[in-house]
Amino acid sequence: MDSIEHAIPLPRPAKPVLAMGAWFKNTLCLTSGQQAFVSHNVGDLDTADACCAHERQAHALLGLGERPCAIAHDLHPDFHSTIFAGSLAGELNIPLIPVQHHHAHIAAVCAEHGVSSPVLGLALDGVGLGTDSTPWGGELLQVDAAAFQRMGHLRPLPLPGGDRAAREPWRMAAAVLHELGRGEEIAQRFSDQAAAATVADMLRRGFNCPRTSSMGRVFDAAAGLLGTCAKMQFEAQAAIDLEKLAQNHEPAAPLADGYSISQNFELDFFPLLAVLADCSDADYGAALFHATLAAGLADWVERATAENSIRAVALGGGCFLNNMLSQALESSLSAKGLRVLTARRLSPGDSAIALGQAWVAMHRLELEREN
Repeated sequence: MDSIEHAIPLPRPAKPVLAMGAWFKNTLCLTSGQQAFVSHNVGDLDTADACCAHERQAHALLGLGERPCAIAHDLHPDFHSTIFAGSLAGELNIPLIPVQHHHAHIAAVCAEHGVSSPVLGLALDGVGLGTDSTPWGGELLQVDAAAFQRMGHLRPLPLPGGDRAAREPWRMAAAVLHELGRGEEIAQRFSDQAAAATVADMLRRGFNCPRTSSMGRVFDAAAGLLGTCAKMQFEAQAAIDLEKLAQNHEPAAPLADGYSISQNFELDFFPLLAVLADCSDADYGAALFHATLAAGLADWVERATAENSIRAVALGGGCFLNNMLSQALESSLSAKGLRVLTARRLSPGDSAIALGQAWVAMHRLELEREN
């Protein structure tokens, strides 16, 4: 059992499933009997060593219990975990079960609480491939264990330079300025960045600027606009810096009209970002940012509950590692009479994805058996 980090109890015996996890902070999960065994974190699957460790963990888990009935994996076709899942499933002659990234985030929280009934899921993170093949990351979902519906999402932001924008918050700030009709400010405002004029031109032409609903990129944009982090030296640095700045300031009231929610449940924080673009006090701007995010997200969820009878909300995704946002949102949702489910033994981030994938796959196999 040296390969096991957590043994999560399941509410009832389940068919054995092997889940391959996410790209970042990869873990694997095997369900056996009434337990889900989650492996140690093997790291990000961007090196040969990590990929080899991933495969070793898979074989170690296979040696723990009965032969799995299926292998679950992420939707992204190019992940090592997806490719290896296909190879291993062929070798074992068992089916593959693809699971969308944010569905898995919410499912992981449900698995920890043993909740199979429908929940609203608020999934906030950096990125995960959506069912429409675009990068998601700020999602309001209706989750029913085996399946989900995307009820709403954050207003998409362009990513100038694609993945590079996820490492350079100034690019996300430039994207916001462009969307606000202030693109002519980009070159001068970010004159210390050699690519500033090029990025402004890319945004103007819509070249290499895929759009994402990611909450992580909203944090990056805020940090870039406030001038607190132009380029990140480590993962989530911009978000971590923003939380520290906000903690330096007394609590701020949410910005009046700092967000809007459309009829199709698109949550738009551009009014807030427009204010941050002209804010000279980074500590106050960070505090205002957190307060308005929490207010907008709580309003978003409450409006969604009016569309159905679901009164349980699961919070998943790496953005919930931000204690200031998490605590404010949990408090607000609980005050509205909602049952709030959060990660307990596992992280809300990508290291829990494997558990979520396994939970979804288990329920899909149960449905197939019933039908």
